[in-house]
Amino acid sequence: MTAEGDALFQRCEEYLRYLRVERQLSPLTISNYQRQLQVICEFFTAASLSAWSQLTPVLIRSMAAASRRAGLKASSLALRLSSLRSFLDWQVSQGLLVANPAKGIATPRAGRPLPKNIDVDSINQLLSIDLNDPLSVRDRAMLEVMYGGGLRLSELVNIDCQHLELESGEVWVMGKGSKERRLPIGKTAVEWLVRWLEMRELFLPEDNAVFVSQQGKRISTRNVQKRFAQWGVLQGITTHVHPHKLRHSFATHMLESSGDLRAVQELLGHANLSTTQIYTHLDFQHLASVYDAAHPRAKRGKT
Repeated sequence: MTAEGDALFQRCEEYLRYLRVERQLSPLTISNYQRQLQVICEFFTAASLSAWSQLTPVLIRSMAAASRRAGLKASSLALRLSSLRSFLDWQVSQGLLVANPAKGIATPRAGRPLPKNIDVDSINQLLSIDLNDPLSVRDRAMLEVMYGGGLRLSELVNIDCQHLELESGEVWVMGKGSKERRLPIGKTAVEWLVRWLEMRELFLPEDNAVFVSQQGKRISTRNVQKRFAQWGVLQGITTHVHPHKLRHSFATHMLESSGDLRAVQELLGHANLSTTQIYTHLDFQHLASVYDAAHPRAKRGKT
């Protein structure tokens, strides 16, 4: 990178340090910001920008247009512009810039397709693992906890032994933005956790991680993804099984059974209700029955 690029990215490093230390964002989120800012710096360096104070809306639109020509999807371009906008907002708050030149740049709209869920019968088929070898017991416990509590993958792998309250059937997890929440996980999940914890010491665990690999280390997210996919095939599930699909299935089944959007929001750890509304969906038949039962005009003609 040139001297100009170094000067631009040095300011980015200060921002990333702010996100890590003061905002305490997750390593994955910081990594995403770093990757986007790296590309942004490279583009503006090639455009002969030597200081962020020289940045203009015209240059930002030029970057957006070049990204589109390079085949960047609308959702990825929106992420890039959002990263830049947040970074420039921080500079304004620090008195490093007078105004944010990205404020007036429209973010491309991208459709948000609903994640596909696994139906209840297929979930039961997936979870009917009844083997007693340690790895199978561990994987069944992970699947039960993931589906039983609607956890994110990062939340699952970061559970420590002290985070479990097996008597009450609860687990403490650390969600996005370092927000803790306590979740019920269900009787079956507790039973398989108990079985797994009895076998866990066979792997000589290095720390307090509940779920460990064969080497005794905290299991990685990639390992969990791989194991879930393998069990999907072994159990005859016709759709690809991955952690996010289990989380979405949990949310969908809970919402279809209860209709309580706010409760599902709390269980999922969503900051905004609108996120839950997009993330979960009710089948039309259920929506229609709610409408028929609740709407005054729907009830007017009934005897």
